[in-house]
Amino acid sequence: MNVTIVGGNLPYPPNAGNRVRTLNLTLRLARAHRISLLYHRSDDPVADREASTYLGDHGVETIAVDQAIPPKSGPAFYARLAANLASPVPYSVATHNGPALVRAITRHAARNSVDLWQAEWTPYMKSMGGLVGVPKVVMAHNVESQIWQRYYETERRPHRQWYIARQWRKFERFERRTFAEATRVVVVSDEDAELIRGDFGTDRVDVVDNGIDRAYFESVAPDREGQRIVFLGSFEWRPNLDAVGLLLDVIFPRVLAAVPSARLDLVGRNPPESLARRVLDLPNVELHANVPDVRPFLARSGVMAVPLRIGGGSRLKILEALAAGLPVVSTRVGAEGLRLTSGRDLVIVERVEAMAEALLGCIRDPSTAQGMAESGRRLVLEQYDWDVLAARLGRIWEGCLSSAGRLENGIRMNGR
Repeated sequence: MNVTIVGGNLPYPPNAGNRVRTLNLTLRLARAHRISLLYHRSDDPVADREASTYLGDHGVETIAVDQAIPPKSGPAFYARLAANLASPVPYSVATHNGPALVRAITRHAARNSVDLWQAEWTPYMKSMGGLVGVPKVVMAHNVESQIWQRYYETERRPHRQWYIARQWRKFERFERRTFAEATRVVVVSDEDAELIRGDFGTDRVDVVDNGIDRAYFESVAPDREGQRIVFLGSFEWRPNLDAVGLLLDVIFPRVLAAVPSARLDLVGRNPPESLARRVLDLPNVELHANVPDVRPFLARSGVMAVPLRIGGGSRLKILEALAAGLPVVSTRVGAEGLRLTSGRDLVIVERVEAMAEALLGCIRDPSTAQGMAESGRRLVLEQYDWDVLAARLGRIWEGCLSSAGRLENGIRMNGR
């Protein structure tokens, strides 16, 4: 099958959750299918070349779109936000689509016999609107309108809440149209599938969970420091920055007051300068930016903290931690979408305020925490392997092609 995936920046190195998912599924499916990946150039041409070479060595063709995704900082960013008030589509949709992407898609479709197109993020369906008569799959890493609703519910500044409410409603309208146009919508959890069926009225939804590279994380040799807490996540994603703020403002100070020798590692991609400056003034807190391998941090930590109150989909960081045998304490939102049980596989707290006490419980009783982690590890290794999940997505692709063939044959018969 000839499949073209329309995405953002190239998914290598796999240093953010969406990149991990895209890379692992794409590499495995490229063993059986011809895959082309249309991507936006980044601001680092060397990194783009390295990523393109890596993907090419694994059988994935990369096609650059001469259009950069604008940064989320500076005066121009705020000008774009203001201008988006007049747009019918959300800011993220407007800035990730444009004439260059439409031209690249049109040119590629004219030159190649593509059996199936996949939007690697829901907003990219906007630029695929001109594709007619071919199956189109939407990879919905999250239900974006749900995330914006949670932004709205947690924002306390009136002017920001006013703006966020408009983005939320725009995403609801955009997702309703997009999900209706797609041949299939692929989500990462049963919860997201039910949300799309119930709130958006489409039943063409399939679940392909997030996963882990079993061999990669089974190789972790734990050397636990019981009083060391780790937070893992891309700092480019607003929900992670919100979670880190809670961790530094509320949670870790309470832990430190009870256990003065406790330590906190913040590990993630592209932290803002404001966070880097703040950490310099905080006791027992270290920031580790753009690390090449998270496994050493999973090996030495005593527990992972996931204090998310905004989010959607499911958390790869929890799967990776448990696959490495690391205990996890999470909010309900943080553990959403995963088939894990609180008290058996990890600790889930209902309120962010309760997280400090839960972390202290793991520090004071490491054997119980480690027992839960071992239970979670067995479940994750059994149910969340990328090999199994890629095969599931491959069957969805084949089903789309079969359905398209049946529809085409039906039209021809009716035409007679």
